[in-house]
Amino acid sequence: MAGFLIKRVLQAVFVVFVVTLTVSFAIRLTGDPALMLAQGAGSVTEEDLARIREALGLNQPFMTQYFAFIKGLFTFDFGRSFMGGTPVSQLIAAALPATMMLAFASLIVSIIISIPLGIKAAVARGKWADQAIRILSLVGLSFPNFWLAIMLVLLFSITLKWLPPSGMDGFASFIMPAVTMGIILTATNVRLVRTAMLETLQSQYIMVARAKGLSESKVLYKHALRNCAIPLITYFGLQFGGLLGGIVVVERVFNWPGMGTLAFDAVGARDYPVLQAVITVLSLMIVGVNLIVDIAYGLVDPRIRTE
Repeated sequence: MAGFLIKRVLQAVFVVFVVTLTVSFAIRLTGDPALMLAQGAGSVTEEDLARIREALGLNQPFMTQYFAFIKGLFTFDFGRSFMGGTPVSQLIAAALPATMMLAFASLIVSIIISIPLGIKAAVARGKWADQAIRILSLVGLSFPNFWLAIMLVLLFSITLKWLPPSGMDGFASFIMPAVTMGIILTATNVRLVRTAMLETLQSQYIMVARAKGLSESKVLYKHALRNCAIPLITYFGLQFGGLLGGIVVVERVFNWPGMGTLAFDAVGARDYPVLQAVITVLSLMIVGVNLIVDIAYGLVDPRIRTE
């Protein structure tokens, strides 16, 4: 078991190293932050740009800058933003809770919709209800999230004026962003729940439960759903990690003050420290969730440890 844990941890560390190195190199191909800072300052000489680069530490070799970033990672010190001089750790601390709350709300919306629909599709296998739910899930999977977000804003904010179009201010502001992401997730989750329930409903203990005269709802939700919950919970947990990294577009459409908006603004401003920190923190969380799932599987199933 110790060897299994060490192997998984080393794999996670390697993934984070590759991601941070790639991001650090790629963002430096987008342009010179010194030019962005010098805009609007009138005539700027090459000496002025050199002084700006020196003040930002951009005159140092790439690997020196990268290892300085990695060193700060262990103390949650990502340096200061090029644009405002604010410590990047403060920006991350302010944006991360907003992204996590939105991701959690989106996952809850998806679970509330997908579990009943998936169970209904499994019970009505081959019938019109099953076909309709599967078609709807396919249509939902085809929606680009930014298009769905814009359509919701046009309908509920501009036309009906029921919900705020942007920002994070109270419960109402969560509804459209969470529904947007929730519908996209539901398209996949319905099929997962349907498949898991189909296998479970063919088990002998389900037939015994029905033979005892238990109500259909008790058979489905108390016995069948509980026994196929482990793979569902695992997949939902992995989805939460993926949501943290894939919520950028939705946050931008709704002007949500989260990690996605922070990263988008950093790209436009060529703010290296902010963008590196955002991607690194999200990568750590995604890798962390996957590592926890791997370890949990290894604890439950010895065959995985052997492989």
